[in-house]
Amino acid sequence: MRDRVRALLADVAAGRRSVDDALAQLDTAPVEDLSFAQIDHHRALRQGYPEVVFGEGKTPEQALQICARLSAHGDGFLVTRADETLRAALAAVYAEAEVDALGRTVLLRRAGAPAPAASGALVVTAGTGDLPVAQECIETLRAFGHGARRVADVGVAGIHRVLAQQETLRAARVVVVVAGMDGALPSVVGGMVRVPVIAVPTSVGYGASFRGLSALLTMLNSCAAGVVVCNIDNGFGAAVAAARILELSA
Repeated sequence: MRDRVRALLADVAAGRRSVDDALAQLDTAPVEDLSFAQIDHHRALRQGYPEVVFGEGKTPEQALQICARLSAHGDGFLVTRADETLRAALAAVYAEAEVDALGRTVLLRRAGAPAPAASGALVVTAGTGDLPVAQECIETLRAFGHGARRVADVGVAGIHRVLAQQETLRAARVVVVVAGMDGALPSVVGGMVRVPVIAVPTSVGYGASFRGLSALLTMLNSCAAGVVVCNIDNGFGAAVAAARILELSA
């Protein structure tokens, strides 16, 4: 949306559009009331990214109505935490949407949007069981225009696996580390690189992991300086933080 508004203002400044024409383009209220949802159409103007739909807890009908209004404004949409039923419902209406079953996301790109560019983002998982959260992070980065590499299953139970990735880690501009169980991998990675490290605890683990709380506390107590921590299973939040880092450092 920011790009469209910038182009619109440039047209007004150059005399290619009238002020009234520009106002007609911008007169949509910033919030649209659907009774069960308040859609924030101007979020991209304020924050740089349009509103993203959290699919969990929504009925397919609710999600479809929200997505219809978002797409009507030209920004496409991203749905996270979309279960199989919701993914199927969206795919049936939006044939061009990109559905990722592992990451539980559905992405409809805005018309004319360029393909994600290589950005230096690296997403690392401790185990294979952490992949759904990591993939949510990757798909969110892609939705925001940033390609990301993935290194999977390099947890501390076999420390040689992550040590073998030193060249890849040091080439990254930002590293997202996704780990359950003991949650120790972000500390290891944080001690190996000089770029921002974003840690994401997952709910993967046996009973004493308390569905990710143990990993969360480990990451918050990291000995590696500068490791920042997202909420449990929040691959989306990690992606937004990574995207902002990438754009500020560009």
